[in-house]
Amino acid sequence: MLTSAEIRQAFLDFFASKEHHIVPSAPMVIKDDPTLMFTNAGMNQFKDIILGNAPIKYPRIADSQKCLRVSGKHNDLEEVGHDTYHHTMFEMLGNWSFGNYFKQEAISWAWEFLVDVLGLDKDRIYVTVFEGSPEENLERDNEAASFWKAYLSEDRIIDGNKKDNFWEMGDTGPCGPCSEIHIDLRPDNERREVEGRSLVNHDHPQVIEIWNLVFMQYNRKADGTLEPLPNKVIDTGMGFERLCMALQGKTSNYDTDIFQPIIQKIASDCRIPYGSNPKTDVAMRVIADHIRTIAFSITDGQLPSNAKAGYVIRRILRRAVRYGYTFLERKEAYMYSLIPTLIEVMGEAYPELPAQQNLVQKVMKEEEESFLRTLETGIHILEGYVEALKAEGNKVLQGSRVFELYDRYGFPTDLTELILREHGLESDLKGFEVEMNKQKERARNAAAIEAKDWVELSEGSPEFTGYDFTETTDAHILRYRQVTKKKQTYYQIVMDKSPFYAEMGGQVGDTGVMIGAEDGESITIQDTVRENNLPIHIVEALPKNPSQPFTLKVDVEKRIATECNHTATHLLHEALREVLGTHVEQKGSYVSSEVLRFDFAHFSKMTQEEIRLVERKVTEKIRENLTREEMRNIPIAEAKAMGAMALFGEKYGEEVRVIRYGNSVELCGGTHISATGRIGTFRIVSESSIAAGIRRIEAVTAKHAEDYLYGMQTTIQSVQELFHNAPNVVQAIHKLLEEDEALRREIREAAELSKRQIIKELLSQDHPVVNGVKVIQIKQNLKPEIAKDVAFTVKAEIGTDSFVCLAGSYSEEEKKCTITLMLGDAVVSQGANAGALVRAAGKFIQGGGGGQPHFATAGGKNPQGLDEALDFILGELQLR
Repeated sequence: MLTSAEIRQAFLDFFASKEHHIVPSAPMVIKDDPTLMFTNAGMNQFKDIILGNAPIKYPRIADSQKCLRVSGKHNDLEEVGHDTYHHTMFEMLGNWSFGNYFKQEAISWAWEFLVDVLGLDKDRIYVTVFEGSPEENLERDNEAASFWKAYLSEDRIIDGNKKDNFWEMGDTGPCGPCSEIHIDLRPDNERREVEGRSLVNHDHPQVIEIWNLVFMQYNRKADGTLEPLPNKVIDTGMGFERLCMALQGKTSNYDTDIFQPIIQKIASDCRIPYGSNPKTDVAMRVIADHIRTIAFSITDGQLPSNAKAGYVIRRILRRAVRYGYTFLERKEAYMYSLIPTLIEVMGEAYPELPAQQNLVQKVMKEEEESFLRTLETGIHILEGYVEALKAEGNKVLQGSRVFELYDRYGFPTDLTELILREHGLESDLKGFEVEMNKQKERARNAAAIEAKDWVELSEGSPEFTGYDFTETTDAHILRYRQVTKKKQTYYQIVMDKSPFYAEMGGQVGDTGVMIGAEDGESITIQDTVRENNLPIHIVEALPKNPSQPFTLKVDVEKRIATECNHTATHLLHEALREVLGTHVEQKGSYVSSEVLRFDFAHFSKMTQEEIRLVERKVTEKIRENLTREEMRNIPIAEAKAMGAMALFGEKYGEEVRVIRYGNSVELCGGTHISATGRIGTFRIVSESSIAAGIRRIEAVTAKHAEDYLYGMQTTIQSVQELFHNAPNVVQAIHKLLEEDEALRREIREAAELSKRQIIKELLSQDHPVVNGVKVIQIKQNLKPEIAKDVAFTVKAEIGTDSFVCLAGSYSEEEKKCTITLMLGDAVVSQGANAGALVRAAGKFIQGGGGGQPHFATAGGKNPQGLDEALDFILGELQLR
């Protein structure tokens, strides 16, 4: 049996014999490409050659490239350790031709290496070719198919779709069809039962792709059209770990000699045999995989950190530490001690590992120790959440808190769930996914921003005039630059003076227009933001004459609506302290023209009475029509002496701005309404918890509050009409709910009675016995859950293990038919499998299903095929 080192060397030697120049692996961490953090494919280091931006020094090249896929399009992280073939860091064996050989040689040499050199069984190999794309006027890759026919019968050459068999570098640039090579590693008996062809590209763990041959023969232009490349390119990539699995006769990459020395070292150190427990096995596989990624990243110069590539590495390290902590009882730094074993496995092929062993171990040890302390902190925080939940009588931890633990403390969600379950609680995973998707969207947005250099028009510092004016004349552009975000181009402009408030302190930025004083051109200002303490105006198009003076006009209606909400947060803060106590302190806010959000310190859910009292107190201040008092540029000590609220965590200068409305006095840089009466109306829309001891109120004012009240009034009127304008609609609803529950109870009782009657009839009937098996067919049209109960009851009462219980039903309401199958133990022991049978029968009802060997169900949408499906199952069991 070839070792992994021998397999890698055999590949390089083979292509060296085919006049390929062997190059070393490029670093896994990319430093000079803004589009990529990590090498995720073998072609990355040759991108400039492929694009024609670098000369071709060697027309034929081969290498073994270390790659990392844990973010973006190629994200395998959550599968790593749980299945047999996903990894974070992996090796890609590849050979390239730049304008030299093409399809025939690539296919011929791939076959020669796999079959003649390595000795893989050719009867286990399948290949795919591009099936064509009529919408792009692309024909099937008959050229590649014709070359494959020299080695494989046509039934082993499979047409593949554009997703799997047409490779593209990006939205534009080189692209072309590709041929994947798959191998079927299943036992012979399984291969006889199900043809491997049907499992290709269907995520079967033993029918896997090992090599992809990419034939770059087109160039994708900006308008989406394709033109032939002047120099065609061969780009191949073979998964080294999968190849080793195939050659070493294993069913998992982790069982090869790439991982087993590390896994066995972990098992020995932990005194837990590998293979003895699924959970500890996963933990060992995760650690064995992750230390490779961490070690190679450090050798490539990327230390764990809280930003970009460093954050990815830190996350991987912490994931491994957590698995060791939870499942292997590794409460102290441990993974760094596995580096010598890793070097034994890979040090010869990658000399950077032994050369930097001390650095790798030192960095890993410090990171592990740091995270173990963080892990304890996370557990402490989570315990606080648990206490808060129990105090509130709540059973579910909010998704935002689960995400905070995960994102801020690196606390894995499955560990959060485990601890919560121990206390009889659960987590809001849907809410967590919402927050996770928001983070991914933020990351995508950030990665998609490209800003050009600033163009300086004049010197000076920007001045904000918006406290006193909503319109400013004779304003000049200090600087501007072009920005592209997700293919959308816009401009950022900094003015020497402007009434536009730049987003800060929770208040959104102003919108409006800028009008050229000389040519009258009007440019819409879409937003005003703050970057590096500069107020930046966002415009879609640059003025034709940027050097002229401008008149800047704020959208007054939006500004006033925003000011109403901002002033209301001040009144709300005061009211909360009066109602709940002086411990209440602002922890954050968001103020737009539509809504206000106010986060504050408080340790219990507000009652409806408290919410209503707070609303009343805010409304009282609105009716008082308190005039705004504003003090600018006063010493902070003087402001505090006036009773101004200074928030912990906020940074204040030596001089501050104070806003007062009656007894409400706060340090604030935002814009505010001249008098509280202009707010008009205030209503709290929701009150909720966002973290331990932190509550959130969302509210509306002015027109939006009126719309909110009108909407509630309309809803109430609609409900009253539904109840024929009953004088007491609440009492009518209560009565309806009571009647509904009574009817539901009657339905449940009737269903239970019907189920017992069905079971009684089934047990009293004489059922046919075929080939020694009692065949029980349920003729009634039962709901799936009732059919399941009936089947299990029959199994318990039938008095024999040699039986089959089969039911088929159709729901007109759900437009769905179901199959329920129960097999007696004696039938299962003879090789029958209920899960496999219903999966196969699912095709008759245009659906699918599965389950255990003794019990399974299937669902579909074709009731006409139900009888045929049941006959098929009985036929397969030889019971017809």
